[in-house]
Amino acid sequence: MTSERLSAALAEIKADESALVDTLAPLIALDTSFPPGRGYAAFADHLEGLLAPLGFACRRVVVPEALWRLPGDGAEVEGERVNLIAERPSGREPVGLYFHVDTVPPGDGWSVPPLALTRDGRRLLGRGTADMKGCIAAVLAALRAAERHQLPLRFDPVLLCCTDEEGGLYPGIRYLAEQGELSGHLLSYNGSAGPRIWAGCFGSLDLRIRIHGRSAHSGDPVGGINAFEEAVPLLNALIALKARVEQRTSAMPPPPHHEGRPLTARLSLTAARGGSKGSALPHLFEIVVNRRYPPEETAEAVLAEIRGTVERALAPGRALGWNLEVVGHLAPVDDPGGPHWPRWQQAVAAGFGYAPESFRRWGSSTSSDMGWVQQAGIREILLGGLGRPESRGHAADEFTTLDDLIALASSTLLYLSAEFGT
Repeated sequence: MTSERLSAALAEIKADESALVDTLAPLIALDTSFPPGRGYAAFADHLEGLLAPLGFACRRVVVPEALWRLPGDGAEVEGERVNLIAERPSGREPVGLYFHVDTVPPGDGWSVPPLALTRDGRRLLGRGTADMKGCIAAVLAALRAAERHQLPLRFDPVLLCCTDEEGGLYPGIRYLAEQGELSGHLLSYNGSAGPRIWAGCFGSLDLRIRIHGRSAHSGDPVGGINAFEEAVPLLNALIALKARVEQRTSAMPPPPHHEGRPLTARLSLTAARGGSKGSALPHLFEIVVNRRYPPEETAEAVLAEIRGTVERALAPGRALGWNLEVVGHLAPVDDPGGPHWPRWQQAVAAGFGYAPESFRRWGSSTSSDMGWVQQAGIREILLGGLGRPESRGHAADEFTTLDDLIALASSTLLYLSAEFGT
């Protein structure tokens, strides 16, 4: 049941689509692509302006550069890592509402400008609409409706707007968790719009391998060592390792689109760089490996396996040396359930119009920075969001829909409201 006041607030969210669009458009226009991550401070400025009229006090927590920068990153990764915490304490139980403010870079292949919000019927296109700036717009709509209708709340919302989820070495939420900045339970919006009960997710390691040679003229390579060619045995060894790794299954329940197939560990070669022109042997060749590992594996074992593969593949060659660095790491999430999940499930069912029996518990071989939150001692993490298989997150023409924005805003309002479920 919902009260008359709560019903009026929900109706207002549905009626005012223009407010959702107007809130989301400048969020998309602010470039917070990672890499490089230059736009976090400007994004925090804008969010403070939106939250101040709602009575939130904002403070910034900056991740020290020594934690997130690697030697040799240069301009590829730069900018102050500004995390924003917005609070309005009243003595109620807190709930952390988590968002990562970074997006992947726009990339190629867009039919519309990626850093501008484009409306196409009920669809809203732009980088970050689904992953996950649209979630920020939805939650702000819920908070505005609660404020205008003076709804009593069950929880004190604490907005956690964090950096470097998209592959960074030290995500902002990890730093907040390790600094004791989190309390209560968390509601992460980095998830699905479907009727899902989260069973956890895999960890992710991004590893950069550099093979060192010696540059020389390709027509007369006196003393030259071609780093690219020296890397070929390693590329072959990594492909062979991939085949073995992807035979390993997890007990984590798979998502519906797997149609009963188990989740498996994954290894992907995601980048390769070296050389500049035909007349010169490259002195450096770089490979980036992404390794997705389930809770049944450890990061230490994964790293040792890859390091051993590199050592064996390069030992017979002429390379002058090699080095391996961890350039991104998200820990796995293992069983994030807890006492608040039934209420969130009820709110999502009402907000999106799902039948209660349609909810399923499943995990994913994708990754989340919530693993660091669990390692810091907060086990219960609710999950919602705007993600759908067709929403093209991380791809060209990413989109969400007005209907999903309204549904997520309504679900959030219901969960926060003291009048929901009474």
